[in-house]
Amino acid sequence: MAFSSAKRRIVITGLGIVCPIGNDVSEAWASALAGKSGITRISRFDPADEKQPIACHIAGEVKGFNLEPYIPAKEARHMDTFIHYGIAAGMQAFRDAGLVVTEANAERMGVNIGSGIGGLPMIEEMHSTMLERGPRRISPFFIPASIINLISGHLSIIYGLKGPNLACVSACATGNHCVGESARLIEYGDADIMLAGGAESTITRLAIGGFAAARALSLRNDDPSTASRPWDRDRDGFVLGEGAGVVVLEEYEHAKARGANIYCELAGYGLTGDAHHITAPDQSGPRRSMVNAIRNAGIDVSEVDYINAHGTSTPLGDKNETEAVKAAFGDQARKLVVNSTKSMTGHLLGAAGGIETVFSALAIKHQVSPPTINILNQDPECDLDYCANTARDMTIRAAVSNSFGFGGTNSTLVLKRM
Repeated sequence: MAFSSAKRRIVITGLGIVCPIGNDVSEAWASALAGKSGITRISRFDPADEKQPIACHIAGEVKGFNLEPYIPAKEARHMDTFIHYGIAAGMQAFRDAGLVVTEANAERMGVNIGSGIGGLPMIEEMHSTMLERGPRRISPFFIPASIINLISGHLSIIYGLKGPNLACVSACATGNHCVGESARLIEYGDADIMLAGGAESTITRLAIGGFAAARALSLRNDDPSTASRPWDRDRDGFVLGEGAGVVVLEEYEHAKARGANIYCELAGYGLTGDAHHITAPDQSGPRRSMVNAIRNAGIDVSEVDYINAHGTSTPLGDKNETEAVKAAFGDQARKLVVNSTKSMTGHLLGAAGGIETVFSALAIKHQVSPPTINILNQDPECDLDYCANTARDMTIRAAVSNSFGFGGTNSTLVLKRM
């Protein structure tokens, strides 16, 4: 392919999602607009077991998910759950985009779907098997069933995609980084189409116990549906969720030539490091991430109307993001609608950026912000417009989607109306 100095534009032409409020785009979007909570008592194991009690009893589990339309049962047994979700969301997005792979275009299509933790359930299961029955009883599929890049690997095989095949891993910023880095691959000519996003399924005794030990989780066990409450005065931590979100990114002229349905343009991408602390938030990193993304998009802050925030419902994190938004946007911050869909889905860790890119694209397409539910007593130190409790029809020219992760890693996407 001949090199061109012109920046290649990238658009979103396909969406796929599996999450606590819906197992496809139509269901999840309807639930989001209705302010439906997907947080319930954990069903995967008994968190109140007398011998091994855990302080947190709630999570955002995927419910009623049927794998049969995506993967044969025999093959599915050799994959951990996060791979199931990632393949399902990827196949939804691929079909939504109406893509057809040929010998001529296969090398121009790739995959970049990551995970923050990967196959923890399988790791726990095989560890127990080894201790109880010995190493000879470990499944030969254990490693490929649990490593993070196998979502991309399986989807490339299913569709015959011979372009870039990778998986970014950056904790809770994973999904955003996968989308942003995939856009760069298209921008610089390494691909014309990328499946990009994130997947996670770590609702296990070890994961819940670990996050609870770090005092990161909400302990509102008696009222799960109101436990995730970003920017509320009484928020007490995040709620762990699971699922996957995948988008099809496509070079604009390529999409236009084939008559693709375009949801929006992915116009900007920014990423920074805090260089501050592995878990404690820092205002400078998120601020610079947003500033960098807006600069990369070639727009002014006054053109941004909506932010799908990281908004995890932690006491320090929500306040920090509020201050970072005010520092990045100045006077425009008071005019923004800032929404957290995590109030409904919980925090999907490495999948968060993927599903929030899906929600942001739909917000632009339909010109509506989903609500931030459970703002019952807004924290006076969190003093922006968070679209409290009810969806809102509004003009969205450009949207920002933020994801921040352990280790001080930050990522911001800017999506624009076409």
